[in-house]
Amino acid sequence: MRFLLMFPMRAVKYHERWLGKADLGDVARVVEDAGFDAIAMTEHPYPDDRWLAEGGHHSYDPFVSLAYMAAATRRLRLVTYVLVAAYRNPYLSAKAIASLDSVSRGRLTVGMAAGYLRSEFDVLGADFANRGAILDDTIAAMRDAWAGREHGGERFPARGHSMVPAPVQLGGPPIWIGGNSRPARRRAVRLGDGWMPIAQTPEMAAITRTPPLETIEELAEQVAAMHADRLAAGGASLDVAFAPFEQRHGRGADAAEFARDLGARVGAYADAGVTWLTIEPTSRSFADFRDDVGRLSELLLEPAR
Repeated sequence: MRFLLMFPMRAVKYHERWLGKADLGDVARVVEDAGFDAIAMTEHPYPDDRWLAEGGHHSYDPFVSLAYMAAATRRLRLVTYVLVAAYRNPYLSAKAIASLDSVSRGRLTVGMAAGYLRSEFDVLGADFANRGAILDDTIAAMRDAWAGREHGGERFPARGHSMVPAPVQLGGPPIWIGGNSRPARRRAVRLGDGWMPIAQTPEMAAITRTPPLETIEELAEQVAAMHADRLAAGGASLDVAFAPFEQRHGRGADAAEFARDLGARVGAYADAGVTWLTIEPTSRSFADFRDDVGRLSELLLEPAR
């Protein structure tokens, strides 16, 4: 089992007060020194006020913030959690991804999804109705660009172009697909290197437009079916990155209590096929974050290993 730390999403709104005299490099060093395997940054370039009032969140630009963190670390992997393909041209995404993979010396993992926040699609001039097909075509176009191949797709044809630098990782960084829906699972099996399901209630599912996922047994069934489909098609096994159910239920718990609760079930998640557990601290400041990450390291990461 490996451990991915999500930068606290609700810290961004109060970033100056939350960070104090620290910066994102300090954040990344704390995470690396604690023994986490990766750090993630989400993406919401221009969310609407209503969604924010109902529990949504702001974010740093993932490429800028992760590049800053890359410069401050040596081992820590960097994860986009998640890029929405239709928000940008695939060749701009491919360039940013290749550049970040290059400057981090091959430490990038690209989490991608079709997206769900229609108001953000609208304000960005993005195509909401065709977002799933755009994600499929984006992945194909990016991989062709990284490999120096022409791309003959109808949506993003490209001939006689080239992209430098290429990604350090052969074939490009791993691509993890987010979402609980059947299309998202099929996409992960067919096009991805990993899957990022979401623990959520039916009420939350109505907002995110992807089905509920409420038990570890249900998660295990879905992972097993996806692995079977993947192996039948001759592919390698998939990584599965999951923010555990304890994360949702333990929002009010302190880091030590959360670490003990989750620690008792790490084996169950591994048995269900989860290869990466995603942890998002609820720390209210960088000082609290440093303390919380230390507790998570001592009470969760070290015993799990």
